[in-house]
Amino acid sequence: MHAVTRTLDITREVCPMTYVRTKLALEALDEGAVLEVVLRGDEPLKNVPRNAREEGHEVLSLEPRGDGMHRLLLRKQGGA
Repeated sequence: MHAVTRTLDITREVCPMTYVRTKLALEALDEGAVLEVVLRGDEPLKNVPRNAREEGHEVLSLEPRGDGMHRLLLRKQGGA
């Protein structure tokens, strides 16, 4: 289990704002902090983890919540 530093709900956002909000939240965290992102929909499910990886962050987990939403855990990496 990872200790979550901050939770971000982007279930009401649409692309590209889903990752813009996620990126801003990551930038506000210290290196090594864990961001929990609650998301919904095919595009954010595909794009948010991919964009985070491309920027050097670690995807710790991506799991369905059972209510049509997913829980994504990201660890902020240094220099990103």
